[in-house]
Amino acid sequence: MFAHAVAGDSIAYAYMTMTGALGFTPLRHEGKLTGLAAYGRPILADKITARFSVDDSGRIFSDFRDYPEMEKFLHAIVKNVSREDASDSIQEALERIMLRSIARLLERTKARHLGLAGGVFANVKLNRLIAEKLPIDEIFIFPAMGDEGMTAGGALCYLLQRDGLAHWLSQRRRLHDVYFGRIYTNLIDKTMEAIAEIRRTTESPLEGAARRLHAGQLGAIYVGRMGYGPRALGARSILANPSRRETHDLLNKRLSRSEFMPFAPVITVEKAATVFDVGPVNAYACRFMTITCNVKPEWRQRIAAVVHVDGSARPQIIERETNPLYYDILNAFERESGLPVLVNTSFNVHEEPIVNKPSECIRALLDGRIDFVVTTQGIYERASPIVS
Repeated sequence: MFAHAVAGDSIAYAYMTMTGALGFTPLRHEGKLTGLAAYGRPILADKITARFSVDDSGRIFSDFRDYPEMEKFLHAIVKNVSREDASDSIQEALERIMLRSIARLLERTKARHLGLAGGVFANVKLNRLIAEKLPIDEIFIFPAMGDEGMTAGGALCYLLQRDGLAHWLSQRRRLHDVYFGRIYTNLIDKTMEAIAEIRRTTESPLEGAARRLHAGQLGAIYVGRMGYGPRALGARSILANPSRRETHDLLNKRLSRSEFMPFAPVITVEKAATVFDVGPVNAYACRFMTITCNVKPEWRQRIAAVVHVDGSARPQIIERETNPLYYDILNAFERESGLPVLVNTSFNVHEEPIVNKPSECIRALLDGRIDFVVTTQGIYERASPIVS
């Protein structure tokens, strides 16, 4: 691999290395660079890009002898550069190189529908650029885009080899959701009602949640099977009012986070194109929050908590069939507030896994991370306020 060039995942390794060089945790905080990039200038992009090449097959190479040499180079060039400019530089380099690579693959295959997997495609800004710049009809990013999802590709390749292309194509179907985890629907309400410090309110799940969210409370939805992959897609999500400018700081404080990017929005499939630049190319990817898109100018101030400094957002588009409670709360919130959008962020404290079991949900409520929990059966809150 290292004969005269570092090949294959070299640009992904460079992005990971830059994450560490800027004081973040590699393989964990790459998304922070993606967020910071919008605040900077790509002043080092030419220097970084010059070290990489793409061959006719689309393979990416660098001229570094080995990874330590790459690390030394990247650490050296960012010494007197702001984190914002360094982030924008590595983001720009990634985009240039990956666009060149994928363009050559598309030229070879003549494909118009593009499926992507692997950790580099957790970069939602890159995915948007691919969708907007390359000649494709539709983009799809596997929702578990890191190593945890690569096994799906292995299984598909095995089935192709075993059954042949004709049978393989005839058996394909679209992925509508990734609610593949454990289900606790019959247990969550019983568990909550057994805790003396928690009480169930008399409100309906829909109207009660909508009123509370409109008033500025933070609520968690706990329903159905746990989602698969890194995105919160409405089974274990925290919801909030996107119109409140203080929502961003409140969520960061309550969840012990320090996010540079705004929180993500959720919207119904019927309203998505009204608020966001969503169309045939990117709509499928938006189901799984794996791509950013432009927020239409007339909506940016109205839903300020979910709009990045560059006017973009990473929306989730939902249909009622996949998660009726989630969908209906969103519609109830629109009736209450006039806004078809809610904040959707993962139900977890910073650096902890997303809530899965009922006991983890209860802990978050009792710790004051959220103000209420909504299930299919009702709304739950602390029986007495937290004394600070």
